[in-house]
Amino acid sequence: MYHDKLEAFPEDFLWGAASAAYQIEGAFDADGKGPSIWDEFTKIPGKTFEGTNGDVAIDHYNRYKEDIRLMSEMGLKAYRFSVSWSRILPDGEGKVNKEGLDFYENLVDELIAYNIEPVLTLYHWDLPLALQEKYKGWESREVIQAFKQYCQVLYGRLGKKVTYWVTFNEQNVFTSMGYRWASHPPNATDTKRLFEANHIINLANAEAIKLFRKMVPKGKIGPSFGYGPVYPLSASPDDVLASENATDFNNSWWLDVYCKGKYPTFTFKQLERKGIAPTIESGDLELLKQAKPDFLGINYYHGGTVAQNKIESKSIESLNDKNFSATDPYLMQPKEEQSQSPEVPMFQSSENPYLNKTEWGWEIDPVGFRVALREVYARYDLPLFVTENGLGAKDMVTDEGTIEDDYRIDYLNQHIMEMKKAVTDGVELIGYCAWSFTDLLSWLNGYKKRYGFVYVDRTEQDEKEMRRIPKKSYHWYKELIADNGENIN
Repeated sequence: MYHDKLEAFPEDFLWGAASAAYQIEGAFDADGKGPSIWDEFTKIPGKTFEGTNGDVAIDHYNRYKEDIRLMSEMGLKAYRFSVSWSRILPDGEGKVNKEGLDFYENLVDELIAYNIEPVLTLYHWDLPLALQEKYKGWESREVIQAFKQYCQVLYGRLGKKVTYWVTFNEQNVFTSMGYRWASHPPNATDTKRLFEANHIINLANAEAIKLFRKMVPKGKIGPSFGYGPVYPLSASPDDVLASENATDFNNSWWLDVYCKGKYPTFTFKQLERKGIAPTIESGDLELLKQAKPDFLGINYYHGGTVAQNKIESKSIESLNDKNFSATDPYLMQPKEEQSQSPEVPMFQSSENPYLNKTEWGWEIDPVGFRVALREVYARYDLPLFVTENGLGAKDMVTDEGTIEDDYRIDYLNQHIMEMKKAVTDGVELIGYCAWSFTDLLSWLNGYKKRYGFVYVDRTEQDEKEMRRIPKKSYHWYKELIADNGENIN
């Protein structure tokens, strides 16, 4: 879609940046905080780069005023952060930790004092360890009530100060990484457990939104989803069908529940055939239908490309080839192995020949950002809030003490340009929170993979003084915010 002139961003557009509690706060056991599942998981040998963890992170807990001052000097309109559940409820339920609650109210007050809109994420992956040990975490419906109590505490304390609330961050990511790939806690490789836990999280999301409607009637709430458009590898109808399948499995499976209160029929039937569909109890579907969000948070980094599934794409000749292994074709695997790879009959992933990649192998696809915003807005007709988008890179400090991250500026410039085109296309956008404001612990990748506008001077093994140094991109984004994206090109 070509436009000879692009529309301006709304005057009240929220230009922001984002973070997550475990990745920045540190102070892992300070002032009554309880441990989270990440406090334990990062201590498992080999799980993170050079054994890094968030015990200290970038010490935002003690330096939040300095960080917010830098946000203000940048002109930031919004700051998305997450609350550490175990800092509020050390056991995940029961007694409230006053010091933890005070910290977040002080953080919110500081943001408001600088006219920065706080965007509060309730859950960004750090489940209290006590709930994992007591109930087996998200695999138990007991945790729904614990989450509801946690939400009630925060709504009651901050509901009059915070307008925008995010329930769950990237549910598709933390469930898959935690229950299927064992690269996040709870360190499992079982798709049945994945889909069972995912359903319980959906119920918790619905309960949180229902409670929000009662306690924060003037606020706005919605989940934040890691969305990627899916392209067919070729114009072959078989590849196009594969992309339809992949979109349903990778995106609609989560978003339909959030926005329509039901699971998409296609994927649910595939999971039923494999014996891994979630257990739906009486009243579940009614609850899901009562919790439509006010907006959708969209985290965008890249999409994917797929081709026809490898079963049907095999010719008869290849199936009869002498090198053919009887254990290779998906349909000849034991049922329990089939259930571990439910997408195999639907599609197979492929590299996109038109896209370059980051140092970490993520495809760089600015146009896909526009595609994503268009697709989600058309399907669900809800305002969108870009809650993450950014580039991880190995930033270096020059001899002059500067960080010349032109590659990040180029990446963000291209993506924001496509976002502006999406606005011109008709997509309703609330704001854009780049990932991230400061450098932070990149979960599994330590401090070498940097995303921030502000450099934090520390390494995996040396905390140094953690001096904050604005990068070249900091000053670029400051100018962009000042003119509301008018001069983006």
